[in-house]
Amino acid sequence: MADMKPQVYKDERPAEYFDQFHAAARKGVGWTYTFVRILVSLPALLIYRTRAIGTENVPKSGALVLAPNHFSQMDHFFVGLYLRRKIRFMAKSQMFGPPVLTYIYKHGGVFPVRRGHHDEESFKTAFTILDQDEMLLVYAEGGRSRSGKLGEVKPGIGRIALESGAPVVPVAIHGSAKVRRWKRLRFPKVTVRFGEPLSFPAEEAPSRERQLEVAEKIFAPVRAMYEGLATRSER
Repeated sequence: MADMKPQVYKDERPAEYFDQFHAAARKGVGWTYTFVRILVSLPALLIYRTRAIGTENVPKSGALVLAPNHFSQMDHFFVGLYLRRKIRFMAKSQMFGPPVLTYIYKHGGVFPVRRGHHDEESFKTAFTILDQDEMLLVYAEGGRSRSGKLGEVKPGIGRIALESGAPVVPVAIHGSAKVRRWKRLRFPKVTVRFGEPLSFPAEEAPSRERQLEVAEKIFAPVRAMYEGLATRSER
């Protein structure tokens, strides 16, 4: 934990700065997505020995939400490694800024959640993507857990599931909590397990309590799958 930079929980840049990224994400993804996917697949396969279980649970078409736990900035690559469908996903707004990375995010299907603000625009983008019958990744914990343990679920995933009516596939990622140790030449083995899709009848303007209730139902199988993977890795 000592080598981690302090978290910045509020992005002071104006909301208008991020409009360009929402517009791009709503249009789709370009060649950048495929290029980065190929580039990152090699270390994911060879160094982190990533394997996937239950990919048959991911529908091959139609609106879909992937709801994984989150330890590492590599998690979205681990999740997408064995899926043919392209993923678009929410990311904290602080990731947008460095020119090269920002170009990749903008043209690779990434859109920001403006940290420290009630960012309704990010939900509009999420619903637009699902209306296009695309696949959206939303971290159920709302951000990266830095403790090495699963974090607390946030209501956002519940709101998206309820207001869109799209099926949700719970996803457990085990091993990525140790990805940062690559500087010490210690590379963990990563396993991604996809659970069976969950469906919730669409609701208009669900309360925060209802959003959190559904979020907990989505994250319960994530916890169960993660614990199963952890137990298996200890044997």
